[in-house]
Amino acid sequence: MEISLVKLLSQEGKTESHHVPLEISEVEIGGETYPILESLPVDLTLTHEGNYVLHITGGTKLKAELACARCLCPVEKEFLLSFDRKIDFNLSEEEREDLEEDSSFVDKDSLNVDALVRNELLVQWPIRVLCKDDCKGICSRCGANLNFQTCDCDTTVPDPRMAAIRDIFSKFKEV
Repeated sequence: MEISLVKLLSQEGKTESHHVPLEISEVEIGGETYPILESLPVDLTLTHEGNYVLHITGGTKLKAELACARCLCPVEKEFLLSFDRKIDFNLSEEEREDLEEDSSFVDKDSLNVDALVRNELLVQWPIRVLCKDDCKGICSRCGANLNFQTCDCDTTVPDPRMAAIRDIFSKFKEV
């Protein structure tokens, strides 16, 4: 969703409020695509503070489906996003990068609400998600989900001191 900034930036001190639906149904992070299950409309307040400085405040709430880090089962994660950004249009792109200010969601004419939400989502994205604290994960040999079933795979860890002897036996093993 794009919001036009032309009228707002033409008048210093002007404020606009917007209540817009989130139009993205999935988000791509780290090469993976995650579906957005539910989202509330995005509430935004845009204020032209003068001298082409735009103040963006607001927020939304959404629910995304992530994969458990151990067993890969789907996990619903709720995000409460809030925005409080100042964009100075007088700065060049290099100056914004030096200040570590991300403004990829806005240009002089419009504000991309979906890109703003995606940027805030990136900041809050969890490093690791578990379906439950005691998740057992999946078997490294057969791939069985150990939360729901057991497997008969050999889970004994061989003694590393016997590695040289094991290598000798594997060389002379008949195929």
